[in-house]
Amino acid sequence: MNKKNILPKNFLWGGATAANQYEGAWNVDGKKASTADMMTGGTHTIPRRITKELEKGTYYPSHEAVDFYHHYKEDIKLFSEMGFKCFRMSIAWSRIFPNADDKTPNEAGLEFYDKVFAELKKYNIEPIVTISHYEAPFALTEKFNGWESREAIDCYIRYCETIFNRYKDVVKYWITFNEINSLLVPAGAYLAGALLVDDSGRFNNTEVDSTQMRFQALHHQFVASAKAVDLAHKINPDFKVGCMINYSCGYASTCRPEDMVLALRNDQMNNMLCSDVQVRGEYPSFAKRYFEENNIKINMHKDDEEILKKGCVDFYTFSYYKSHVFGTRPEGDETQGNVFGGFRNPYLKANDWGWQIDPVGLRYVLNHVYDRYRIPIMIVENGLGAVDVVEEDGCINDTYRIEFIKSHIEQMKEAVYDGVNLIGYTAWGCIDIVSASTGEMKKRYGFIYVDKDNEGKGTLKRSKKRSFYWYKKVIESNGEDLSI
Repeated sequence: MNKKNILPKNFLWGGATAANQYEGAWNVDGKKASTADMMTGGTHTIPRRITKELEKGTYYPSHEAVDFYHHYKEDIKLFSEMGFKCFRMSIAWSRIFPNADDKTPNEAGLEFYDKVFAELKKYNIEPIVTISHYEAPFALTEKFNGWESREAIDCYIRYCETIFNRYKDVVKYWITFNEINSLLVPAGAYLAGALLVDDSGRFNNTEVDSTQMRFQALHHQFVASAKAVDLAHKINPDFKVGCMINYSCGYASTCRPEDMVLALRNDQMNNMLCSDVQVRGEYPSFAKRYFEENNIKINMHKDDEEILKKGCVDFYTFSYYKSHVFGTRPEGDETQGNVFGGFRNPYLKANDWGWQIDPVGLRYVLNHVYDRYRIPIMIVENGLGAVDVVEEDGCINDTYRIEFIKSHIEQMKEAVYDGVNLIGYTAWGCIDIVSASTGEMKKRYGFIYVDKDNEGKGTLKRSKKRSFYWYKKVIESNGEDLSI
Protein backbone atom coordinates (compact mmCIF):
# COMPACT_ATOMS: atom_id res chain seq x y z
CA MET A 1 0.00 0.00 0.00
CA ASN A 2 1.33 3.44 -0.97
CA LYS A 3 1.08 5.87 1.95
CA LYS A 4 1.20 8.86 -0.38
CA ASN A 5 -2.11 8.14 -2.13
CA ILE A 6 -3.74 6.46 0.82
CA LEU A 7 -7.36 7.62 0.42
CA PRO A 8 -9.59 5.91 -2.16
CA LYS A 9 -10.53 7.92 -5.25
CA ASN A 10 -14.22 7.80 -4.29
CA PHE A 11 -13.56 9.13 -0.75
CA LEU A 12 -16.51 11.23 0.43
CA TRP A 13 -15.20 14.70 1.31
CA GLY A 14 -17.75 17.21 2.49
CA GLY A 15 -19.33 19.12 5.33
CA ALA A 16 -22.06 18.63 7.91
CA THR A 17 -24.94 20.63 9.38
CA ALA A 18 -28.19 20.03 11.30
CA ALA A 19 -31.61 21.36 10.35
CA ASN A 20 -32.36 22.87 13.76
CA GLN A 21 -29.09 24.85 13.75
CA TYR A 22 -29.17 25.80 10.08
CA GLU A 23 -32.55 25.95 8.37
CA GLY A 24 -34.58 28.51 10.26
CA ALA A 25 -38.13 29.08 8.91
CA TRP A 26 -39.32 27.40 12.09
CA ASN A 27 -43.04 28.02 11.49
CA VAL A 28 -43.11 28.35 7.70
CA ASP A 29 -45.08 26.20 5.23
CA GLY A 30 -46.81 24.06 7.84
CA LYS A 31 -43.84 23.43 10.13
CA LYS A 32 -44.49 23.68 13.86
CA ALA A 33 -42.16 23.97 16.82
CA SER A 34 -39.42 21.40 17.31
CA THR A 35 -37.76 20.68 20.63
CA ALA A 36 -34.88 22.92 19.51
CA ASP A 37 -37.31 25.76 18.79
CA MET A 38 -38.20 25.90 22.48
CA MET A 39 -34.59 26.48 23.58
CA THR A 40 -33.53 30.05 24.32
CA GLY A 41 -30.21 31.59 23.47
CA GLY A 42 -27.31 31.26 25.88
CA THR A 43 -23.56 31.63 26.19
CA HIS A 44 -20.58 29.63 27.39
CA THR A 45 -21.37 30.76 30.96
CA ILE A 46 -25.17 31.22 30.83
CA PRO A 47 -27.03 27.95 30.06
CA ARG A 48 -29.84 27.81 27.52
CA ARG A 49 -33.34 27.35 28.93
CA ILE A 50 -36.14 25.09 27.76
CA THR A 51 -39.50 26.86 27.78
CA LYS A 52 -42.75 24.98 27.56
CA GLU A 53 -44.33 27.99 25.87
CA LEU A 54 -42.65 30.66 23.77
CA GLU A 55 -41.82 33.73 25.85
CA LYS A 56 -42.46 37.12 24.32
CA GLY A 57 -39.26 39.10 23.90
CA THR A 58 -37.04 36.03 24.36
CA TYR A 59 -34.55 35.07 21.68
CA TYR A 60 -34.82 31.57 20.23
CA PRO A 61 -31.79 31.04 17.93
CA SER A 62 -33.19 28.17 15.85
CA HIS A 63 -36.22 30.18 14.71
CA GLU A 64 -34.16 31.85 12.02
CA ALA A 65 -30.81 30.11 12.51
CA VAL A 66 -28.91 31.18 9.35
CA ASP A 67 -31.94 30.64 7.09
CA PHE A 68 -30.81 27.82 4.84
CA TYR A 69 -34.52 27.50 4.01
CA HIS A 70 -34.25 30.60 1.83
CA HIS A 71 -30.52 30.38 1.01
CA TYR A 72 -30.18 26.72 0.05
CA LYS A 73 -29.30 27.38 -3.59
CA GLU A 74 -26.61 29.89 -2.67
CA ASP A 75 -25.14 27.64 0.02
CA ILE A 76 -25.09 24.47 -2.06
CA LYS A 77 -23.38 26.37 -4.87
CA LEU A 78 -20.68 27.40 -2.38
CA PHE A 79 -20.32 23.79 -1.23
CA SER A 80 -19.89 22.78 -4.85
CA GLU A 81 -17.24 25.45 -5.32
CA MET A 82 -15.30 23.89 -2.45
CA GLY A 83 -15.58 20.57 -4.26
CA PHE A 84 -17.86 18.73 -1.85
CA LYS A 85 -18.46 15.10 -2.80
CA CYS A 86 -21.10 14.79 -0.08
CA PHE A 87 -23.16 16.90 2.30
CA ARG A 88 -24.35 15.59 5.63
CA MET A 89 -27.64 17.24 6.53
CA SER A 90 -30.72 16.41 8.54
CA ILE A 91 -34.41 16.53 7.78
CA ALA A 92 -36.49 18.49 10.28
CA TRP A 93 -38.95 15.91 11.57
CA SER A 94 -41.27 18.74 12.66
CA ARG A 95 -41.37 19.98 9.06
CA ILE A 96 -42.77 16.63 7.88
CA PHE A 97 -44.96 15.65 10.85
CA PRO A 98 -45.60 18.90 12.75
CA ASN A 99 -47.82 17.26 15.39
CA ALA A 100 -45.67 14.14 15.79
CA ASP A 101 -48.55 11.71 15.39
CA ASP A 102 -50.11 13.14 12.21
CA LYS A 103 -51.64 10.46 9.97
CA THR A 104 -50.42 12.18 6.80
CA PRO A 105 -47.24 14.18 6.19
CA ASN A 106 -46.95 17.89 5.48
CA GLU A 107 -46.54 18.06 1.70
CA ALA A 108 -44.93 21.52 1.75
CA GLY A 109 -42.19 20.19 4.00
CA LEU A 110 -41.51 17.26 1.70
CA GLU A 111 -41.39 19.60 -1.28
CA PHE A 112 -38.67 21.70 0.37
CA TYR A 113 -36.37 18.68 0.59
CA ASP A 114 -37.28 17.72 -2.98
CA LYS A 115 -35.73 21.04 -3.98
CA VAL A 116 -32.69 20.62 -1.73
CA PHE A 117 -31.93 17.14 -3.09
CA ALA A 118 -32.42 18.34 -6.66
CA GLU A 119 -29.93 21.12 -6.05
CA LEU A 120 -27.39 18.70 -4.56
CA LYS A 121 -27.83 16.38 -7.53
CA LYS A 122 -27.24 19.30 -9.88
CA TYR A 123 -23.72 19.58 -8.44
CA ASN A 124 -23.16 15.83 -8.01
CA ILE A 125 -23.09 16.12 -4.22
CA GLU A 126 -24.13 12.95 -2.37
CA PRO A 127 -26.57 13.65 0.49
CA ILE A 128 -25.98 11.88 3.79
CA VAL A 129 -29.21 12.35 5.73
CA THR A 130 -29.60 12.23 9.50
CA ILE A 131 -33.20 11.33 10.24
CA SER A 132 -33.28 12.79 13.75
CA HIS A 133 -30.58 15.27 14.75
CA TYR A 134 -31.29 16.73 18.20
CA GLU A 135 -34.72 17.67 16.90
CA ALA A 136 -38.17 16.16 17.33
CA PRO A 137 -41.60 17.77 17.05
CA PHE A 138 -42.19 19.53 20.36
CA ALA A 139 -45.59 17.88 20.22
CA LEU A 140 -43.78 14.57 20.84
CA THR A 141 -42.56 16.00 24.14
CA GLU A 142 -45.95 17.45 25.05
CA LYS A 143 -47.95 14.32 24.23
CA PHE A 144 -45.59 11.50 25.21
CA ASN A 145 -42.64 13.07 27.07
CA GLY A 146 -40.57 12.31 24.01
CA TRP A 147 -38.82 8.98 23.84
CA GLU A 148 -39.90 7.90 27.32
CA SER A 149 -43.02 6.54 25.62
CA ARG A 150 -43.06 3.64 23.20
CA GLU A 151 -45.51 5.70 21.16
CA ALA A 152 -42.49 7.61 19.86
CA ILE A 153 -41.36 4.51 17.96
CA ASP A 154 -44.53 4.42 15.84
CA CYS A 155 -44.29 8.17 15.16
CA TYR A 156 -40.65 7.82 14.10
CA ILE A 157 -41.26 4.80 11.83
CA ARG A 158 -44.17 6.57 10.12
CA TYR A 159 -41.78 9.47 9.50
CA CYS A 160 -39.06 7.10 8.21
CA GLU A 161 -41.45 5.30 5.88
CA THR A 162 -42.51 8.65 4.41
CA ILE A 163 -39.02 9.98 3.69
CA PHE A 164 -37.59 6.59 2.60
CA ASN A 165 -40.31 6.28 -0.04
CA ARG A 166 -40.22 9.92 -1.07
CA TYR A 167 -36.44 10.10 -1.51
CA LYS A 168 -35.58 6.50 -2.36
CA ASP A 169 -34.08 7.52 -5.71
CA VAL A 170 -32.04 10.51 -4.48
CA VAL A 171 -30.67 9.50 -1.06
CA LYS A 172 -28.47 6.47 -0.47
CA TYR A 173 -26.93 7.12 2.97
CA TRP A 174 -29.10 7.50 6.07
CA ILE A 175 -28.19 7.93 9.76
CA THR A 176 -30.93 7.02 12.23
CA PHE A 177 -30.08 9.24 15.25
CA ASN A 178 -27.44 11.88 15.81
CA GLU A 179 -25.10 11.15 18.73
CA ILE A 180 -27.53 8.63 20.17
CA ASN A 181 -25.25 8.02 23.17
CA SER A 182 -25.81 11.58 24.40
CA LEU A 183 -28.90 10.17 26.13
CA LEU A 184 -26.53 8.40 28.51
CA VAL A 185 -25.93 11.65 30.42
CA PRO A 186 -28.37 14.20 31.92
CA ALA A 187 -27.34 16.92 29.44
CA GLY A 188 -28.74 14.77 26.64
CA ALA A 189 -32.18 14.14 28.17
CA TYR A 190 -33.97 16.91 26.29
CA LEU A 191 -31.44 17.44 23.51
CA ALA A 192 -31.35 13.82 22.34
CA GLY A 193 -34.42 12.31 23.99
CA ALA A 194 -36.99 15.13 23.90
CA LEU A 195 -37.50 14.43 27.63
CA LEU A 196 -38.74 17.14 29.97
CA VAL A 197 -37.43 15.98 33.33
CA ASP A 198 -37.60 19.34 35.08
CA ASP A 199 -40.82 21.26 35.63
CA SER A 200 -38.90 24.54 35.86
CA GLY A 201 -37.70 24.06 32.28
CA ARG A 202 -34.03 24.49 33.19
CA PHE A 203 -31.50 23.07 30.77
CA ASN A 204 -28.88 20.68 32.15
CA ASN A 205 -30.44 20.40 35.59
CA THR A 206 -28.93 17.18 36.94
CA GLU A 207 -30.72 17.30 40.31
CA VAL A 208 -33.97 16.03 38.83
CA ASP A 209 -32.51 13.65 36.28
CA SER A 210 -34.00 10.19 35.99
CA THR A 211 -31.40 7.66 34.87
CA GLN A 212 -34.13 5.04 34.52
CA MET A 213 -36.11 7.32 32.22
CA ARG A 214 -33.11 8.07 30.00
CA PHE A 215 -32.18 4.42 29.55
CA GLN A 216 -35.76 3.47 28.79
CA ALA A 217 -35.93 6.27 26.20
CA LEU A 218 -32.63 5.05 24.76
CA HIS A 219 -34.02 1.54 24.43
CA HIS A 220 -36.98 2.91 22.49
CA GLN A 221 -34.53 4.65 20.15
CA PHE A 222 -32.60 1.40 19.68
CA VAL A 223 -35.80 -0.38 18.67
CA ALA A 224 -36.78 2.51 16.38
CA SER A 225 -33.35 2.52 14.76
CA ALA A 226 -33.44 -1.25 14.15
CA LYS A 227 -36.94 -1.05 12.69
CA ALA A 228 -35.82 1.81 10.44
CA VAL A 229 -32.86 -0.23 9.14
CA ASP A 230 -35.11 -3.17 8.32
CA LEU A 231 -37.68 -0.91 6.66
CA ALA A 232 -35.03 0.94 4.66
CA HIS A 233 -33.61 -2.28 3.21
CA LYS A 234 -37.12 -3.40 2.20
CA ILE A 235 -37.92 -0.10 0.47
CA ASN A 236 -34.58 0.10 -1.34
CA PRO A 237 -31.98 -2.68 -0.98
CA ASP A 238 -29.31 -0.16 -2.04
CA PHE A 239 -29.93 2.01 1.01
CA LYS A 240 -27.06 2.17 3.51
CA VAL A 241 -28.10 2.99 7.07
CA GLY A 242 -25.67 3.99 9.80
CA CYS A 243 -25.46 4.78 13.48
CA MET A 244 -23.86 7.95 14.86
CA ILE A 245 -21.87 8.15 18.09
CA ASN A 246 -20.61 11.13 20.07
CA TYR A 247 -17.15 9.67 20.64
CA SER A 248 -15.61 10.69 23.95
CA CYS A 249 -12.00 9.54 23.73
CA GLY A 250 -10.65 8.92 27.22
CA TYR A 251 -7.23 8.08 28.65
CA ALA A 252 -6.27 6.77 32.07
CA SER A 253 -4.70 9.55 34.14
CA THR A 254 -1.96 7.21 35.42
CA CYS A 255 -0.78 3.64 34.95
CA ARG A 256 -2.47 2.82 38.26
CA PRO A 257 -4.57 -0.29 37.45
CA GLU A 258 -7.70 1.23 38.97
CA ASP A 259 -7.37 4.23 36.65
CA MET A 260 -7.05 1.92 33.67
CA VAL A 261 -10.25 0.13 34.64
CA LEU A 262 -12.03 3.46 35.12
CA ALA A 263 -10.96 4.59 31.64
CA LEU A 264 -12.11 1.22 30.26
CA ARG A 265 -15.52 1.55 31.89
CA ASN A 266 -15.95 5.07 30.53
CA ASP A 267 -15.07 3.86 27.04
CA GLN A 268 -17.50 0.96 27.31
CA MET A 269 -20.45 2.94 28.68
CA ASN A 270 -19.95 6.28 26.90
CA ASN A 271 -18.78 5.04 23.53
CA MET A 272 -19.47 1.36 22.99
CA LEU A 273 -22.83 0.56 24.56
CA CYS A 274 -24.94 2.24 21.86
CA SER A 275 -22.87 1.09 18.90
CA ASP A 276 -22.73 -2.46 20.28
CA VAL A 277 -26.52 -2.54 20.21
CA GLN A 278 -26.78 -0.90 16.78
CA VAL A 279 -23.89 -2.74 15.09
CA ARG A 280 -24.02 -6.12 16.86
CA GLY A 281 -27.73 -6.18 17.60
CA GLU A 282 -27.63 -6.86 21.33
CA TYR A 283 -26.85 -5.25 24.66
CA PRO A 284 -23.25 -5.91 25.79
CA SER A 285 -22.57 -7.74 29.03
CA PHE A 286 -21.01 -4.68 30.71
CA ALA A 287 -24.30 -2.79 30.22
CA LYS A 288 -26.22 -5.58 31.91
CA ARG A 289 -23.93 -5.32 34.92
CA TYR A 290 -24.36 -1.54 34.98
CA PHE A 291 -28.16 -1.91 34.91
CA GLU A 292 -28.05 -4.40 37.77
CA GLU A 293 -25.75 -2.26 39.92
CA ASN A 294 -27.80 0.90 39.30
CA ASN A 295 -31.24 -0.71 39.62
CA ILE A 296 -32.19 0.10 36.02
CA LYS A 297 -34.91 -2.10 34.60
CA ILE A 298 -35.48 -1.87 30.86
CA ASN A 299 -39.09 -2.53 29.90
CA MET A 300 -38.46 -4.70 26.87
CA HIS A 301 -41.24 -6.13 24.72
CA LYS A 302 -41.02 -9.80 23.79
CA ASP A 303 -39.95 -9.13 20.19
CA ASP A 304 -37.41 -6.40 20.95
CA GLU A 305 -34.34 -8.64 21.05
CA GLU A 306 -35.26 -10.12 17.67
CA ILE A 307 -35.88 -6.61 16.26
CA LEU A 308 -32.44 -5.43 17.44
CA LYS A 309 -30.75 -8.44 15.83
CA LYS A 310 -32.58 -7.92 12.58
CA GLY A 311 -31.83 -4.19 12.34
CA CYS A 312 -28.04 -3.92 12.52
CA VAL A 313 -26.59 -0.90 10.75
CA ASP A 314 -24.49 -1.01 7.57
CA PHE A 315 -21.87 1.55 8.56
CA TYR A 316 -20.59 3.43 11.60
CA THR A 317 -20.31 7.21 11.93
CA PHE A 318 -19.14 9.41 14.76
CA SER A 319 -18.27 12.92 15.89
CA TYR A 320 -14.80 13.68 17.17
CA TYR A 321 -13.71 16.96 18.72
CA LYS A 322 -11.60 16.31 21.82
CA SER A 323 -10.39 13.82 24.42
CA HIS A 324 -10.49 13.57 28.21
CA VAL A 325 -8.64 11.90 31.07
CA PHE A 326 -10.25 9.63 33.67
CA GLY A 327 -8.89 8.48 37.00
CA THR A 328 -6.92 9.91 39.90
CA ARG A 329 -6.99 13.70 39.68
CA PRO A 330 -7.55 16.63 42.05
CA GLU A 331 -10.91 18.40 42.01
CA GLY A 332 -10.99 21.55 39.91
CA ASP A 333 -9.07 19.98 37.04
CA GLU A 334 -12.22 19.09 35.13
CA THR A 335 -12.78 20.04 31.52
CA GLN A 336 -15.89 19.88 29.38
CA GLY A 337 -16.53 18.94 25.79
CA ASN A 338 -19.28 17.79 23.49
CA VAL A 339 -21.79 16.59 26.16
CA PHE A 340 -19.23 14.37 27.93
CA GLY A 341 -16.61 15.68 30.34
CA GLY A 342 -13.55 14.49 32.20
CA PHE A 343 -10.21 15.73 33.49
CA ARG A 344 -7.73 17.96 31.70
CA ASN A 345 -4.80 16.48 29.80
CA PRO A 346 -1.58 18.46 30.52
CA TYR A 347 -0.14 17.46 27.13
CA LEU A 348 -2.91 19.12 25.09
CA LYS A 349 -4.03 22.64 24.21
CA ALA A 350 -7.68 23.70 24.21
CA ASN A 351 -9.98 25.82 22.07
CA ASP A 352 -11.78 29.01 23.19
CA TRP A 353 -14.48 26.90 24.88
CA GLY A 354 -12.07 24.66 26.78
CA TRP A 355 -12.35 21.60 24.51
CA GLN A 356 -8.94 19.96 24.38
CA ILE A 357 -7.44 19.42 20.93
CA ASP A 358 -6.16 15.89 20.29
CA PRO A 359 -5.65 14.88 16.64
CA VAL A 360 -3.65 11.76 17.56
CA GLY A 361 -6.67 10.61 19.54
CA LEU A 362 -8.61 10.46 16.27
CA ARG A 363 -6.20 7.84 14.92
CA TYR A 364 -6.59 5.87 18.13
CA VAL A 365 -10.40 6.03 17.96
CA LEU A 366 -10.55 4.99 14.31
CA ASN A 367 -8.38 1.94 14.96
CA HIS A 368 -10.25 1.07 18.14
CA VAL A 369 -13.68 1.26 16.47
CA TYR A 370 -12.69 -0.58 13.31
CA ASP A 371 -11.00 -3.38 15.25
CA ARG A 372 -14.26 -3.86 17.16
CA TYR A 373 -16.83 -3.69 14.35
CA ARG A 374 -15.15 -4.25 10.96
CA ILE A 375 -17.70 -2.19 9.01
CA PRO A 376 -17.14 1.00 6.96
CA ILE A 377 -16.63 4.17 9.00
CA MET A 378 -17.33 7.85 8.36
CA ILE A 379 -16.14 10.82 10.41
CA VAL A 380 -19.25 12.97 10.14
CA GLU A 381 -18.37 15.71 12.63
CA ASN A 382 -14.95 17.23 13.25
CA GLY A 383 -14.04 20.87 13.46
CA LEU A 384 -12.94 23.81 15.56
CA GLY A 385 -15.34 26.17 17.30
CA ALA A 386 -13.64 29.56 17.50
CA VAL A 387 -14.17 33.32 17.53
CA ASP A 388 -13.58 34.63 14.01
CA VAL A 389 -12.62 38.24 13.32
CA VAL A 390 -13.59 39.99 10.10
CA GLU A 391 -10.69 42.21 9.04
CA GLU A 392 -11.19 45.72 7.62
CA ASP A 393 -10.78 44.35 4.10
CA GLY A 394 -13.42 41.68 4.77
CA CYS A 395 -10.96 38.78 5.09
CA ILE A 396 -11.32 36.11 7.80
CA ASN A 397 -7.88 34.62 8.38
CA ASP A 398 -8.84 31.49 10.30
CA THR A 399 -5.43 29.82 10.19
CA TYR A 400 -6.20 28.19 13.57
CA ARG A 401 -9.11 26.30 11.98
CA ILE A 402 -6.94 25.18 9.08
CA GLU A 403 -4.27 23.93 11.48
CA PHE A 404 -6.88 22.03 13.51
CA ILE A 405 -8.42 20.26 10.52
CA LYS A 406 -5.04 19.66 8.87
CA SER A 407 -3.71 17.89 11.97
CA HIS A 408 -6.83 15.71 12.16
CA ILE A 409 -6.75 14.79 8.47
CA GLU A 410 -3.10 13.79 8.86
CA GLN A 411 -4.01 11.39 11.66
CA MET A 412 -7.07 10.20 9.73
CA LYS A 413 -4.76 9.21 6.88
CA GLU A 414 -2.47 7.40 9.31
CA ALA A 415 -5.46 5.37 10.47
CA VAL A 416 -6.31 4.45 6.89
CA TYR A 417 -2.69 3.38 6.43
CA ASP A 418 -3.17 1.27 9.58
CA GLY A 419 -5.93 -0.55 7.69
CA VAL A 420 -9.10 1.26 8.80
CA ASN A 421 -11.90 1.21 6.20
CA LEU A 422 -12.71 4.92 6.28
CA ILE A 423 -15.06 6.08 3.52
CA GLY A 424 -15.79 9.72 4.30
CA TYR A 425 -15.04 12.90 6.23
CA THR A 426 -17.51 15.76 6.73
CA ALA A 427 -16.27 18.81 8.62
CA TRP A 428 -18.79 20.02 11.17
CA GLY A 429 -20.55 23.31 10.60
CA CYS A 430 -19.04 23.77 7.15
CA ILE A 431 -20.94 27.06 7.16
CA ASP A 432 -21.45 29.04 10.37
CA ILE A 433 -24.53 27.80 12.24
CA VAL A 434 -26.07 28.17 15.70
CA SER A 435 -24.29 26.22 18.45
CA ALA A 436 -26.48 23.43 19.84
CA SER A 437 -24.91 23.52 23.29
CA THR A 438 -24.82 27.28 23.90
CA GLY A 439 -27.12 28.78 21.25
CA GLU A 440 -24.34 31.14 20.18
CA MET A 441 -23.24 32.33 16.77
CA LYS A 442 -19.95 33.51 18.26
CA LYS A 443 -18.77 29.89 18.40
CA ARG A 444 -18.08 29.43 14.69
CA TYR A 445 -16.99 26.29 12.85
CA GLY A 446 -17.57 27.15 9.21
CA PHE A 447 -15.47 27.64 6.11
CA ILE A 448 -18.17 30.15 5.18
CA TYR A 449 -18.86 33.13 7.45
CA VAL A 450 -22.48 34.18 8.07
CA ASP A 451 -23.11 37.74 9.18
CA LYS A 452 -25.13 37.19 12.34
CA ASP A 453 -24.39 37.71 16.04
CA ASN A 454 -25.45 36.13 19.33
CA GLU A 455 -28.51 38.40 19.57
CA GLY A 456 -29.72 37.40 16.09
CA LYS A 457 -28.67 40.62 14.39
CA GLY A 458 -27.01 40.63 10.99
CA THR A 459 -27.54 40.54 7.25
CA LEU A 460 -27.01 36.76 6.85
CA LYS A 461 -24.51 37.58 4.10
CA ARG A 462 -22.22 34.66 3.27
CA SER A 463 -18.42 35.25 3.00
CA LYS A 464 -15.56 32.87 2.26
CA LYS A 465 -12.98 32.42 5.00
CA ARG A 466 -9.35 31.57 4.31
CA SER A 467 -10.20 27.96 5.26
CA PHE A 468 -12.68 27.83 2.34
CA TYR A 469 -9.85 28.00 -0.19
CA TRP A 470 -7.65 25.65 1.82
CA TYR A 471 -10.33 22.95 2.10
CA LYS A 472 -11.04 23.29 -1.62
CA LYS A 473 -7.37 22.47 -2.28
CA VAL A 474 -7.49 19.51 0.12
CA ILE A 475 -10.48 18.00 -1.66
CA GLU A 476 -9.01 18.61 -5.12
CA SER A 477 -5.88 16.71 -4.09
CA ASN A 478 -7.89 14.00 -2.27
CA GLY A 479 -6.16 14.90 0.95
CA GLU A 480 -2.62 14.96 -0.43
CA ASP A 481 -2.04 18.74 -0.39
CA LEU A 482 -2.48 19.90 3.20
CA SER A 483 -0.04 22.82 2.96
CA ILE A 484 -1.11 26.06 4.61
